[in-house]
Amino acid sequence: MLTLLRGITVLDVTTIVLGPMATQILADLGASVIKVEAPAGDLARAAQPFREDGVGALYHNNNRNKRSIAIDLKSEAGRQTMARLVEHSDVLVHNMRPRAMDALGFAPQAAMRLNPRLIYCAAVGFGSDGPYAGQPAYDDVIQAASGIAGLAARVGDRPAYIPSIFADKVTALYVVNAVLAALFDRQRTGSGHEVEVPMFESMVAFLMSEHLAGATFSEDGSCGYHRMLEPDRRPFETADGWIAILPYTEDQWRRLLVEIGHAGLVESAWFRNPRERSGRIGELYRLVAAASPGRTTDQWMSTLRELDIPYARVNSLEDLLRDPHLQSIDFFSPRPPGKGTVRSVPQPIRFHDAPEEEDRPAPGLGADTVEILAEIGYSPAEIDALIESNAVATSAI
Repeated sequence: MLTLLRGITVLDVTTIVLGPMATQILADLGASVIKVEAPAGDLARAAQPFREDGVGALYHNNNRNKRSIAIDLKSEAGRQTMARLVEHSDVLVHNMRPRAMDALGFAPQAAMRLNPRLIYCAAVGFGSDGPYAGQPAYDDVIQAASGIAGLAARVGDRPAYIPSIFADKVTALYVVNAVLAALFDRQRTGSGHEVEVPMFESMVAFLMSEHLAGATFSEDGSCGYHRMLEPDRRPFETADGWIAILPYTEDQWRRLLVEIGHAGLVESAWFRNPRERSGRIGELYRLVAAASPGRTTDQWMSTLRELDIPYARVNSLEDLLRDPHLQSIDFFSPRPPGKGTVRSVPQPIRFHDAPEEEDRPAPGLGADTVEILAEIGYSPAEIDALIESNAVATSAI
């Protein structure tokens, strides 16, 4: 954990992956992140596989370096507790549907009346200005709506979801960018901000930076970046596995074609013309595909390294745990969270001159309720009364 955001308190009213990933990044950068959970806990706690404490790996990998307070926001005392937390926070991030936050009394205007310096960030499915506003949205829904799932059909397959929680995680990065920019502006102006980060629009922007293509210049232009949609753009089969080979420049293609026995092709007029070569990229990919089974993956890697052509072995998920580069930097190094050890997925960003501190494990449900309430001014008697009324919970699971 870094200390770059020390002094910033983030109220994390999020569940599953989108919001928790975003707030974990802020926590990894040094912010004090208070995770507000219902007494039943974040649904991600129940996602398999589990450790012996009954908390799932998905929760562990998106809630590091946070503290948990369990509040029943359906109770009046719980809402009053939440209001006091808002008053003491710099940032509030939620991924509820806006009408749900409104019903609880924490719409943007209400929250910012409590704290005019608040950065209020709502991660929503669809932007509030359009006809889809308020519709429920999960990762598969956004992959479909944004065009991500339909890309597979452009290369000859049926529409397909990327087998990752892709839309949530990409949108989480937009949330982090928005919060950091708003904090920077508040430093200059002293004023808070209401920020909305919609999944649908975020994923369309992410996808169409290359795929807007011809429609960039004309309403009649076609969408789709042709090299990405070339059906023969895929990993190449070797004698014992699969490999990615990506000659990109003319010189790289020249060296590879000579290596696989097509030296004559590199003197052709179309090959030496960048536009024509790009337009016939599928032909070049097919030549590589025909040659690739003749060598093992290791043989190809040795050859491509000598030719200075970009390449990579096609790894499985399990291969990543044994990858020599990742092992050398202790990427998946186990950490002692208190009850045994767990691997975690670290932040890939490296600040070479910033101090770091030991990471905190993902918190048990309500594990920090008493500590947090004391920090925002509740007396021991008041804390006991809140616990007795079930407005807050302290059970750590």
